[in-house]
Amino acid sequence: MSTKTLFDKIWEKHVIKKIEGGPSVLYIDTHFIHEVTSPQAFKGLEKRGLPVFRPKQVVATADHNVPTLHQELPIKEELSRIQVQTLKDNCEKFGIELYGLGHPYQGIVHVIGPELGVTQPGGTYVCGDSHTSTHGAFGSIAFGIGTSEVEMVLATQCLLQSKPKLMRINVDGELNKGVSSKDIVLYVIAQITASGATGYAVEFAGSAIRALSMEARMTICNMSIEMGARCGMIAPDEITFNYVKGREFAPKGEDWDKKLAQWKTLYSDEGASFDKEYNFKAGDIEPMITYGTNPGMGIGVTGHVPQLSEINVKDKPSFEKSIAYMGLQAGEKIKGHKVDYVFIGSCTNSRIEDLRQVAAFVKGKQKADDVTVWIVPGSKQVEAQAKEEGIDKIFEAAGFQLRQPGCSACLGMNEDKIPAGKYCVSTSNRNFEGRQGQNARTMLASPLTAAAAAVTGVISDVRELI
Repeated sequence: MSTKTLFDKIWEKHVIKKIEGGPSVLYIDTHFIHEVTSPQAFKGLEKRGLPVFRPKQVVATADHNVPTLHQELPIKEELSRIQVQTLKDNCEKFGIELYGLGHPYQGIVHVIGPELGVTQPGGTYVCGDSHTSTHGAFGSIAFGIGTSEVEMVLATQCLLQSKPKLMRINVDGELNKGVSSKDIVLYVIAQITASGATGYAVEFAGSAIRALSMEARMTICNMSIEMGARCGMIAPDEITFNYVKGREFAPKGEDWDKKLAQWKTLYSDEGASFDKEYNFKAGDIEPMITYGTNPGMGIGVTGHVPQLSEINVKDKPSFEKSIAYMGLQAGEKIKGHKVDYVFIGSCTNSRIEDLRQVAAFVKGKQKADDVTVWIVPGSKQVEAQAKEEGIDKIFEAAGFQLRQPGCSACLGMNEDKIPAGKYCVSTSNRNFEGRQGQNARTMLASPLTAAAAAVTGVISDVRELI
């Protein structure tokens, strides 16, 4: 019997038909939708007179456009209001359950899937959103799709898809104090570049990965897309099974036992072949921060913006353009750089573990006077848990604003925008030009590094403060 990778095992079980010389017809277990990439897809179905093929396998929520203050009031921004209302109308029309504003399950699509037990090992998951790769943390194949593909999955519960090449990234050893999964993934992207995994499905492995919680694994897989990967995944284990068990839509009773037996077979066999493999040492990683306008432009907090002599000739024009946009100088130290805003949230780092970590660090401390701090939980359930545990009171005492769930300042699609020219240390996943608002300057970091910047007012090494 031939050895197989984790990806192969899941892929082969979901291929309905192989098209000679072309893609495969892949069955999709669950389709997540939100208000931004679904309206045109529903319109396409209506034009063709088609129903949603399996509405019970579609999970809908509103997240990108929703305000994170006063969600009980009508949305002020017209386009946002129209998109959220259109999703509601389409879900009613096509028989899809919507976790919209006011629903106890509402939240960021990649946060609610796992916390509700919808996301499970061995499945296939898609959404019209690039960070669908988050769900791969459970040992599943999960990736973002375009609007025409959203329509295809709504109509058929299938997708035409070519099998990607396979990569394994091993991270072994123990993490240093103050270093988290966000630092791991920012470090890896900085090493292999923002296009280093283009065309690959990436499996993350190694002792440092196995030691991570599910929330931390989701952060890693969430940002696999930022190295160009088609998807990211981590083999399920006891940590995974314990996380899924007992959740709202997780299997129960005998069904759980059957599923668990299947899930325990989901790993890459010894000797399984990958097209490319990387090895990193956890001990080499320090708290990370980005200085440029793609997630691969990252350095340790004690490092410096690269000198021109350190940049490849072909990359120099884009490097110079990037640091000019960021208002930085080649060769300058990043530590001590002034910060204006801190945003802790997004589908990368808005889970209860992230909020607990930040609260433990800031308890008894105060934010810097000239820094605005927004903490945005990933879902209504995370928000409720934060309040139940008294985390909201810790934030309030520190001068941090705990807002309501949504994608918020990850992207400029709602009211939470960073003003032009201001620096924001963000726990989100992208630092492109204008991503958080026109001419806003984004520096990606872990929740702990973001919290350190919030209390000091500058980029700081959190290891010196804990």
